[in-house]
Amino acid sequence: MRKINKLVWGLLILIVGLALFFRNQNYINFQLKRINDANSFVKFPNYNDTVTEAEDGLQEVTNPKSNLVLVNKERKLPDEYEPPDLIYPIVPLHGVNKEKTLMRKEAAHALENLFERAEASGVKLTPVSAYRSLDRQQSLYNYYIQIHGEDWTHSFSAVPGTSEHQTGLSIDVSSPSFGNKLEQEFGETKEGTWLAAHAHEFGFVIRYPEDKVELTKYNYEPWHIRYIGKKYATYLYKNDLVLEEVMKPKNN
Repeated sequence: MRKINKLVWGLLILIVGLALFFRNQNYINFQLKRINDANSFVKFPNYNDTVTEAEDGLQEVTNPKSNLVLVNKERKLPDEYEPPDLIYPIVPLHGVNKEKTLMRKEAAHALENLFERAEASGVKLTPVSAYRSLDRQQSLYNYYIQIHGEDWTHSFSAVPGTSEHQTGLSIDVSSPSFGNKLEQEFGETKEGTWLAAHAHEFGFVIRYPEDKVELTKYNYEPWHIRYIGKKYATYLYKNDLVLEEVMKPKNN
């Protein structure tokens, strides 16, 4: 009888011990999940706190050097702004002008990694046009007005001072197989579809998607990618969002 009692008590202790073990393990797992969730939380700059009123009726951004600066038809860069750390990314040029490939240092290195992965995947990309000064954007804008008219120009080209290209964080990308052209059909090519599916892995987003025209106020540009960093780019990609959706004015 004593042996049976000892056996019963032994089993009870074992059961209680296992129950405590699993409860503690669940608690630990729960805490780890909370920590991971906190670390994966993505916070974008506040819309209203990153602008000031400008004389021309637009808002002027106060964080032009940020990877997350929001520049669009309503928000301009400070007059004569020039990025402080422009470099040439080391990528295959495929016949384009190297002088047009300047980017901010972090974005340039990210582009190098993107092109390297593309090449390894059998995809050849071309860096067509990156940083543009205010004067360069003015010249292009005037040219487009003369050639294409105001409606087309306002849909595809930024008013000088409001171009993402001036931030040094954006670049237009094409491919040799597409003649290095910047046309919407690029999005249907092997290179365009690869870019759309993998750009976020290197911190870039397709800045003007086809289904977000009403929000970005620009027509679909599958060639225009913008660097914001891997965590933020992945968040936008997975949730099918653009910067205008995660950075809204407080009164919207």
